[in-house]
Formats: sequence, C-alpha cells, structure tokens
Amino acid sequence: MTPAWMVCRFVVAMLFASAAGAQPNAAQMNEAEVMYLPTPHVVVEAMLRLADVSGTDVVYDLGSGDGRIPIAAARAYGARGVGIELDGRMIERARRNARAAGMERLVEFRQEDLFRANLREATVVTLFLFPDMNRRLTPKLFSELRSGTRIVSHRFGLGDRPADRTIEADGHPLLLWTVP
Repeated sequence: MTPAWMVCRFVVAMLFASAAGAQPNAAQMNEAEVMYLPTPHVVVEAMLRLADVSGTDVVYDLGSGDGRIPIAAARAYGARGVGIELDGRMIERARRNARAAGMERLVEFRQEDLFRANLREATVVTLFLFPDMNRRLTPKLFSELRSGTRIVSHRFGLGDRPADRTIEADGHPLLLWTVP
C-alpha cells in the first residue's frame, strides 16, 4: 500500500509540472514517486477478454506493477507475458508472484522506461497509466506496434484517439484500440 503522503506528493508534483507545461521523465521521477495502483483482478480478466487474448499472443503490460496482468494472461490463456516496470522493487515482487503461480516460464519482467522499451514483439498491450502518460505514449504505440496489435487501457484514453470499443468491468471503464 502506498503511504498517503507519497500519493499526495506525487499528485502535487504532477499538477505543478502540468501547470508549467513540463513533462517529467523516468530519470526525474524516483521510484517512490511512481504511484502503484493495482488493477482489480476482475478488471484484469475483463481486459484480457476484451483483447481476445489467446495462446499465440505476447502480452506486454506497461507499468506492470506486481505482474498480475502478464501472469493472468499466461495462466488463463497460455500467452507469453512481458511486464515493463520502472520500480525495481515491483519487478522483484512480480517475479516472486510469477514463481508462486508457476508461470515463470511464460512471463518475464523488465526494469525499464516504457517510453524507451522495444514493444515490437507485442500482439497485445495493456496499460493503466495517467492520461498524460497515455497521451505521450500514443505515437510510440501506433508507430512501433504491428498492424492488428490490440491495446487495452484501464480507465484512460489515448489522447484524442477514439477507442474502437469501450466496455465497463465492475464500474471500471476499459478501452480497446486495434493498430491499423
């Protein structure tokens, strides 16, 4: 659980940065300032169904936290999962969770900046990031991912790009795009 003071500090920093037109990058954010909000398991399941995940997919989760989405994709569908996460503590937690679930052969977790990560092998991308991060990430997604790759976002859109489909899961909006 993230202490309330850390969440407040992060939100205030983001508000000031946004008001000033600044865009913090991974080098400017220390690991404690990246807020971790886990996606509820029922929403994880709905995201994977919305993306129509199968055993032939490679599911990338950007900002993967504790690894629940790549692990669920591997366990439920036999898909290969890749988590991209900046926080080294969360990477270790995700790896422990994968071992505990018996899914370590199908999932991997990489500690790297999602804006610099190579996403080309992904056939499905999932994310639960702040709207500004989604907006900044959109050009990378649509230029780097192959045609037919599905992108599912929990709660927030991809800038001005309209979703191909929107559903709700337990009160949580989920948005789907397919790369043309």
